[in-house]
Amino acid sequence: MKATLLKIAALSITLLSTTPAFAQNLTHINQLIETNLCAACNLAGADLSGAHLIGADLRNADLSGANLQDVNLEGADLTGANLQGANLKGAFINSATLTRTNLEGVNLTDANLSFADLSDANLSAANLSNINLIGANLQDAVIPKEMLGLVQ
Repeated sequence: MKATLLKIAALSITLLSTTPAFAQNLTHINQLIETNLCAACNLAGADLSGAHLIGADLRNADLSGANLQDVNLEGADLTGANLQGANLKGAFINSATLTRTNLEGVNLTDANLSFADLSDANLSAANLSNINLIGANLQDAVIPKEMLGLVQ
């Protein structure tokens, strides 16, 4: 009897101490997935990897620390969005609007940003390894110093 009570107590303590903490707003995640409209949403820390968000309205959204690996954001509007520290590895972001977007410390390895508007975007400390910027607008963008000679 005592052994059973000890096992139950140990299991209860384990379950209570491993309750996950979610930074993102689940209502906003569902709204984005269902409607493709989520301007000014709180999606910080959200796992949207592999999502098809073609033409999504994410103006002024908080996507800081979000996992957007292999996401399709073709033609999406991310004007003024905060993507600081997000993972956009392998993302397809061509023809998207990223004007005044905070991309500080973002992982854009293998991302396709062809014909994207990155004017006034902050790309400081971003990982731009093997990035496609063909036809992208980088007017007044903050670009990592090591990339300045490579970007036209």
